[in-house]
Amino acid sequence: MKLVAKAAVAAAVIGLAIGASAEPALAAAALDGRGMSLAWCLPFAGLLLCIATGPVFYPHVWEHHYGKIAAVWSALVVVPLLAAVPADQALGAFTFTMLAEYLPFIILIFSLYTIAGGILVTGNIHGAPVTNTAILAIGAVLASFVGTTGASMIMIRPIIRANDDRVHNVHVVVFFIFIVSNCGGALTPLGDPPLFVGFLKGVDFFWTTRALFVETLLVLAALLAIFYVLDAWLYAKEGRVKPDPTPDSRVGVKGLAMLGLIGVVVAAILLRGYWKPGVSFKLAGVDFPLQDLVSNVVMLAGGLASLKLANPIFREQNGFSWGPVKEVAKLFAGIFICIIPVIAILAAGRNGALAPLVALVSNPDGTPNNVMYFWLTGLLSSFLDNAPTYLVFFELAGGDPKVLMGPLATTLAAISTGAVYMGANSYIGNAPNFMVYAIAKDMGVKMPSFFGYMVWSVAILIPIFVLVTLLFFIRSAPLAGW
Repeated sequence: MKLVAKAAVAAAVIGLAIGASAEPALAAAALDGRGMSLAWCLPFAGLLLCIATGPVFYPHVWEHHYGKIAAVWSALVVVPLLAAVPADQALGAFTFTMLAEYLPFIILIFSLYTIAGGILVTGNIHGAPVTNTAILAIGAVLASFVGTTGASMIMIRPIIRANDDRVHNVHVVVFFIFIVSNCGGALTPLGDPPLFVGFLKGVDFFWTTRALFVETLLVLAALLAIFYVLDAWLYAKEGRVKPDPTPDSRVGVKGLAMLGLIGVVVAAILLRGYWKPGVSFKLAGVDFPLQDLVSNVVMLAGGLASLKLANPIFREQNGFSWGPVKEVAKLFAGIFICIIPVIAILAAGRNGALAPLVALVSNPDGTPNNVMYFWLTGLLSSFLDNAPTYLVFFELAGGDPKVLMGPLATTLAAISTGAVYMGANSYIGNAPNFMVYAIAKDMGVKMPSFFGYMVWSVAILIPIFVLVTLLFFIRSAPLAGW
C-alpha cells in the first residue's frame, strides 16, 4: 500500500505540474538541429547499447542501477546542450520533451496499467494452438479500440497463464508483442501514438481505417498464420511434461467496472482532438493548450480512481506490482531526453547532419519515394519513439493533411504503417513492448535479450514488411485502401 500511495502522490504532482501535450511541431522550433553534428547522437546510442547488453552481461548491476545508468546518459545530453545552444532553445526543447511528450506518455501508461490491473480474468484455459491464435486475434482487434497499451495490459496475463505449463512459451509473448502491442493498433488514432499525432495534425479519424485496412489485414493474417504453424509444431513436439501451476477451469471476468475507466481514458484522448477552446499556457516558450492539460488530468484521475475502486484481491491474484511501470518510467525518461538532439537533427531535414538519410525519401523527379518513407520511418521507429519519428516524416512529406489524405495518400500510408508496424522490431520501438517484456519476466517467462528479440523480429517481421512493400508502396498501389 505504501508503494501505491507513493505512486499516486507522484502521479498527482506530475499531473498538476502543467502536464499537457502541445502541438508536436513546436519541438522542432525550440531546438535548431541544422548546426548539430552526429556526435549528439552518441548518448542515445550509448543508452540503447546499455539497454541491450545490461540484462545479458551485467544483470545484477543493471537490475539495481538501470535508473542511474539512464540518468548518466541523459546528463550527457542536458549538460552539453545547456552549454552549446542558447538557453531559451535548450530549455524549450527540454520543457517540450518532458512536459508535452514524456508526461502524457507516462500518465497514459500509468493509467492503463493500473486500471487493467483491476480486471481479473478468472479461471484458465489451456494454451493450445487454436486457443492461443484466437486470443491473439481478439487482442489485435481490441488494440485499435483501447490502444496497444490498453489491449496489452488486459490480455498479457491471461495468455501467459494459459501457457504457463508449456515447455515452449517464449514465442507466445514475442508474437503477442508483434500482434497486440503493435500491428493491431493500426486502424484508428486510438490504436497507436503515431496515428494519434496524425489525428492532431488534421488527418481524418477514420482515414486510417479506410486506408490501412488491407495492409493491416494482410500483416495480421500472415503473423497469425505463422504463429499457428509454429505453435502447433512446438505443441506436438513438447507434449505435457510440466505440471500446470494454473489448472484449466471455467473462465470469467471480474472487475468489469474498470472497463468504464478505460472508457474515460479513451474519451480523454479524444478530447485532445475535438475540443479546441483556444486557451493555452506558456512555459519556457512552449504553448500548452488547455484541452491537453484537461485530457492529462482526466487520464490521471482515471488511473488514480482505479486504485480506490478496484478490488485489491483482484490485483493480488493478477500478480500486480509496480516493478514493470517503474522500469518503463525510468528508462523511457532517459530515452526521451537522449532523443532530443536526434529528433532535432532529423527535423532539420536536408540542412542537418542526417541530410543523406532524409534525401532518400525523394525520387529524382521530386515525387515521394514511398518505399523509403515506409522503411526509413519504420527503421527509425524501431529505436526512436515512433510518434515524433512519424511527425518528422509527416512534415517532410509536406505536412498538409488534405494533400496527404488525397494525392499523397500512399505516402501517408507508408509513413503510418512504417511507424506502427515496425515499432515491433525492438523492445523499445513502442511503449507496450517493454511493458509486456517486464510483466512476462516477472511471471517467469524466460524472455529473450534485446538482441535475441531482434533475431525473432528480423526473421519473422522483415519478410512480411518486404511483401507489404512489394504490394503497396512500389510506384502505384492498387490494393491500398478501399
